[in-house]
Amino acid sequence: MIEEKFDAIVIGAGMSGNAAAYTMASHGLKVLQLERGEYPGSKNVQGAIMYANMLEKIIPDFRDDAPLERHLVEQRLWVMDDTSHTGIHYRSDDFNEAKPNRYTIIRAQFDKWFSRKVREAGATVLCETTVTELVRDAKDRVVGVRTDRAGGAIFADVVVLAEGVSGLLGPRAGLREIPKPQTVALAVKEMHFLPEEVIEQRFGLKGDEGCVIEAVGTTSRGMAGLGFLYTNKESISLGIGCLVSDFAAMMESPYVLLDALKNHPSIRPLIAGSEVKEYAAHLIPEGGYKAIPQLFGDGWVVVGDAAQLNNAVHREGSNLAMTSGRIAAEAIVKVKSRNGPMTKRNLALYKAMLDKSFVVKDLRKYKDMPALLHTNSSNFFTTYPRLMSQAAQNFMRVDGTPKIEKEKATTAAFIKARSRWGLVSDAVRLAFAWR
Repeated sequence: MIEEKFDAIVIGAGMSGNAAAYTMASHGLKVLQLERGEYPGSKNVQGAIMYANMLEKIIPDFRDDAPLERHLVEQRLWVMDDTSHTGIHYRSDDFNEAKPNRYTIIRAQFDKWFSRKVREAGATVLCETTVTELVRDAKDRVVGVRTDRAGGAIFADVVVLAEGVSGLLGPRAGLREIPKPQTVALAVKEMHFLPEEVIEQRFGLKGDEGCVIEAVGTTSRGMAGLGFLYTNKESISLGIGCLVSDFAAMMESPYVLLDALKNHPSIRPLIAGSEVKEYAAHLIPEGGYKAIPQLFGDGWVVVGDAAQLNNAVHREGSNLAMTSGRIAAEAIVKVKSRNGPMTKRNLALYKAMLDKSFVVKDLRKYKDMPALLHTNSSNFFTTYPRLMSQAAQNFMRVDGTPKIEKEKATTAAFIKARSRWGLVSDAVRLAFAWR
């Protein structure tokens, strides 16, 4: 295999792994990055949102050659029942700035670009290589890895686990538990290809402008779930995700939910005439602050999705992944600059730095939100969307019925919901969770 010793080994070439590997290599550390896929991004066919500020802190000039799809100028939030949606949206020309804040990307292309930057920074990247176990010394410190390739162990001062939420290396080594079904969502996505001009016309876009739609409601069939639509240059990423535990309890098929979303009257016209070329399923950490495992130990740190660093409330993941990878790398560089050993005590610097960042501050602020939404999912994703639609339709429909009677009917429906499903209780708990 490889007989030389490295300053750091990074396991995984996703957002967090690439951020960690690039940051360490650009500071002169000898870095080996191991990826089990054929190439970085080979397991990611879906579209995603990339947050510029977090990548700028790693590669300031990324806009020069990164494979970006569209910069986002509009966000739509929909609450859907079976035949309608009630929505709000925000669109601003301010987002047509010289350095836009958010972009849609295709992960397969973006991860490959990011990995090239890692190589250019001086790291060694080895694909089609699965790490089978962590190597420990007599004092139980992690000192390297073994892989499925022929040869012996590969040694390093520290190992960065960026293996994703479904990675088994950390759990097998006893560093963290296998995520529970109630803390992981399964998202299924399709890529719908359309001519660039058709996408721009349907969404009111021009040039590289982009739009995102996020939707909750009856399409998730009473489960805590989110539907989403991202506009790319010549494709639309469409998907829906729900908790793995809910899929099991409700005996629902993820693709059935996606098919229902595609055929919803509000979505169907937006993808009409498209050609579906790609389908993917992806696990997403949803446990929030309370699900974060131990992040460091003697000779190891864990970053990104493997560390449950995903903000389900604000639907943010890649920014937390990149930031955690960068901060872990910066902590390792600082320990290395002091000629310190990669002990648990020294690597606690990573956790201290992460706690001061938006990553942990945001997750801590909304630590009770995931449990609230999941516990009362039937209310939030079925009852309330239907009530909102009923109230809106009563307001919009002019049929000779006196307005006072419509107001009474709407009020009665909400009172009935309050008594049967605890509308006020949910509203109060939601407000406290958002504090």
